[in-house]
Amino acid sequence: MTKHFLTSIVLLTLTFGVSAKDKKYTPIFDGKTLKGWTQRNGTATYRVEQGIIIGKTMKGSPNSFLCSDKLYGNFDLKFEVKVDNKLNSGVQIRSQTRGGPKGRVNGPQVEIEASGKNGAEAGYIYGEAAGGWMTPANKRKPHKHFKDGEWNAFRVLAQGARIQVWVNGKQISDLTDEAKFKSHPKGFIGLQVHGIGRNAGPFEVCWRNLEIIELK
Repeated sequence: MTKHFLTSIVLLTLTFGVSAKDKKYTPIFDGKTLKGWTQRNGTATYRVEQGIIIGKTMKGSPNSFLCSDKLYGNFDLKFEVKVDNKLNSGVQIRSQTRGGPKGRVNGPQVEIEASGKNGAEAGYIYGEAAGGWMTPANKRKPHKHFKDGEWNAFRVLAQGARIQVWVNGKQISDLTDEAKFKSHPKGFIGLQVHGIGRNAGPFEVCWRNLEIIELK
């Protein structure tokens, strides 16, 4: 076994808390059904077509979330997403409900939105029903790494109080928030269909290839 190979194993273990052998992404969506997921809040609809979860807006509905039944703490998550340009969306991480299982979804959210002409905030961290933006204002610089009308690859690495996000291979967020980690150390992953007005839409947001590595 070469020195270089041993060094690589040590670095992976220190970074992820798992060995190189164990570092494998596991699907959290079976590609056919919504088994293992529960819808919370709102009246948007979710369906599966050709290995894709499609969320569709409902007029007058508040934010809707399709939430994993399993809870996750430290993890390396990746997924692909495509969203109608006029619809804001997001993916909840380490999230929970307030006031019982049917209560308000709250917790950190990875922002999803089209870049538009001037760029936008895809990949920054928002506190859904949990205090608003977690990414400070001076760090939320509009960018155009999100490709409008196309599939976009996201990676979210959550380890302790630190959350990092990449969009199409470009790192957007590197945030450490001890207070939020204390209140939300573990929770579900949630796919958001944002609420819209009664005279807007319908719009859709699509997800595919949702995979995760659970970390120590």
